[in-house]
Formats: sequence, structure tokens, C-alpha cells
Amino acid sequence: MQQAQDAITDGHRADVSHERNEVGEMQRRVDRRTVDLTAYPDLVVIYLGMRVNRLSGLRRVIMLGPQIERAVAARPDGLLLHENVLWGLFPLHLGMRQYWRDFESLEAWARTLPHQGWWQEFLRDSGGTGFWHETYFRGGGIEAVYDDLARPPGLGRFAPVVPAEGRMFSARDRLARAMTASVDRASGAGQAESGAASPP
Repeated sequence: MQQAQDAITDGHRADVSHERNEVGEMQRRVDRRTVDLTAYPDLVVIYLGMRVNRLSGLRRVIMLGPQIERAVAARPDGLLLHENVLWGLFPLHLGMRQYWRDFESLEAWARTLPHQGWWQEFLRDSGGTGFWHETYFRGGGIEAVYDDLARPPGLGRFAPVVPAEGRMFSARDRLARAMTASVDRASGAGQAESGAASPP
């Protein structure tokens, strides 16, 4: 009886070993890689989108598309990669993801033509569209803006949305404000820990 039990146990072990080998083989087929960002300490990733709010917005989007492609083809200094993104079809919601060497390069490009012209025209009249962007900094910090979007995407879906006015109008000011708040929170937490550790 014991021999029979041992045989069953050994057979089960063999089955388990076989299953493990099969799982191991499947896992080995996954070619997992990562990236070395050592050469990009100030990397900035920005997501942008333009959503059609009214039928008239189709014209704005159709006209702007080729202009953006030409601007990207000119290889602006600091732009590492540009990728087009389709955020949605109904309503039409197009966008892009860009990787920049640093914020200074992105900001310099945004303040010159053709981007400067696009932005000024949009602020005068959104043309039936809504625009947004979210910027993520490898060194820390996130900033975002949503214009003429009743239901903002991304961060605006869960974080409080406040008017982008005054010190919240420009990306640089929004980033500085976010970083200051982050430092203040870290400082407050550090003081709280120090206070808790110190004797009464």
C-alpha cells in the first residue's frame, strides 16, 4: 500500500515538474527589455490632445494636422521622438506623444513659430475644438492644462480642476507651483517625523 502511495506521489511530482518546465519555457519566450535613461536626466514626456467639440472643429483639426507634421519633420532642437495618437473617434479626439531632451527645449519651441501662432489663434478662438496637454518630468513634477473641455481627460478625470489663470497660466509656473507644493509636503512630513522621534 505504501509503495502504491509512493508511486502516486512520485507521479504527481513528475507532473508538477513537467508543468513547471512548461511554464518556464513559456516565460523564457518573453523577451523582456527596459531602457537606460542615463543619457537623458532631464527627459520630458508630453501628451497632447485636440477634441472636436462642434462640427466646425473638424476644419480646425484637418488644417492643423499637416502643419504639425511639417513642424515635426523640421526636427526641432531637443525633440527626441514624436508619435501620433488616436484618443477617440466619437467625438473625434486626436493627439500626440512627444519626448523632449529637456523642458527648456520644449519651452523654446513652444514660444516660437509655428507653435506660438497656433496657440495664440486657439486662445482667440478655439474653433469648435478643445485642447489639453499633460507634461511629465523625469526629474520630478507634472503639469497639465485643459482648454474648452467640459470633461477633461487624464489627470482631470480624478484630480481637482482649477482655473488656469495668474500663476497657473503658463506651464513653467504650474510646474514651479507643483514642485514647491511637493517640497513643502516633504518638509512637513520630515518635521513631523522629527517631532515624533524627539523626546517630550
